[in-house]
Amino acid sequence: MRYEGNIYRPPGEWRSYLLQVTVGCSHNKCTFCSMYKDKQFHIRPMADIFEDIEMARAYYNRMGRPVKRVFLCDGDAVIMRTEQLLAILKKLYDTFPELERVTAYAGPRSALTKTPEELRALREAGLYRVYLGVETGSDELLHTIKKGVGAQEMLEAGIRLREAGLDLWVMVLLGLAGPGEPSRRHILATAEMMNQMKPRHLSALTYMPEPGTEMGEQVERGEFQLITGPQALEETRLLLEHLDVDPLHFTCDHASNYLPLKGGLPEDRQAMLSAIDLALEDQELLRSEYGRGL
Repeated sequence: MRYEGNIYRPPGEWRSYLLQVTVGCSHNKCTFCSMYKDKQFHIRPMADIFEDIEMARAYYNRMGRPVKRVFLCDGDAVIMRTEQLLAILKKLYDTFPELERVTAYAGPRSALTKTPEELRALREAGLYRVYLGVETGSDELLHTIKKGVGAQEMLEAGIRLREAGLDLWVMVLLGLAGPGEPSRRHILATAEMMNQMKPRHLSALTYMPEPGTEMGEQVERGEFQLITGPQALEETRLLLEHLDVDPLHFTCDHASNYLPLKGGLPEDRQAMLSAIDLALEDQELLRSEYGRGL
C-alpha cells in the first residue's frame, strides 16, 4: 500500500482500508482549507491502483483481518471517469469477498459532470456513500470562500447524488461567515439548502484558521473575526431549529466543535437543544480552545 503525501479521511472511516485513487483535490482553491495545498492534483494510473489492491489483499490476509470497508482517497474520487471507477469497484469486490461498502469524497463540480445514469451505475456497482463538503447554503459566501460553485449548483449536486441512491453525507462549517448578521444569514441559508437537498447525514464542524490559507491570513491581519464558543452554540441551535429533514443523522462532535452533539432528527432535536441551552448557561461545559483541533 502506497500513498502520496498526507492522507485525509472522514472520522467515520477510521476502520476502512484507504485506497488512494486520486492525489490531492481537483479544485483545491477553497480559502479555508489547507488539506491538499502540498499536492498537485492527478489521477493515479489504473495499474498502480490495482497493484495497491493486491498489496492490500496480501497484507490483510497476513494479518487475518477481513476488509469490510474501503474509502477512496484523496479529495475527489468521483472526478475519475465512470468506467475507471466501475473497474476499481469491481476489482475491490472481487478481491475482498467480505467487503460491505465503498465510500468516497465527492466534489460538487465532479458530481455535476456525471449523468444520473452514471451515478446510479456507480451505486449499483457498490459505491455506497459519498461525502460532500457543502460548507454553507449561502450563494454569496460560497463565492467568497472560492468553493467553485454557487448555491444552486451545490444544491443540484447534492440532489443528484441522493437521487442516484447514494448515502449522502454532508459537511457544513459553523463560523464561516463570522459573527453578527452574516452568521444568521449563513445558518438560515444552510438550513434551507439542507431541507431541499435532504441528505441522510449532516455533520456541522466549526471553522478554525489554518496557516497558509487565505482565510487564515485574513484572521491574522484582523480582517476576519472568529466566532466565540457561545456564538458557535447559537449557530448550532439556529441550525437545529430550522432543519426539516426526516430522517436525518446529525453530528456536531468533531474535535473542532465546542460542544459534542449527536442524534437523530426529529426525535433527538429537543434533547440537543436542551444540551446547548445548558452549556450556554454554564460555559464550563464547553471544550477549551486548547482542546479543539482539526
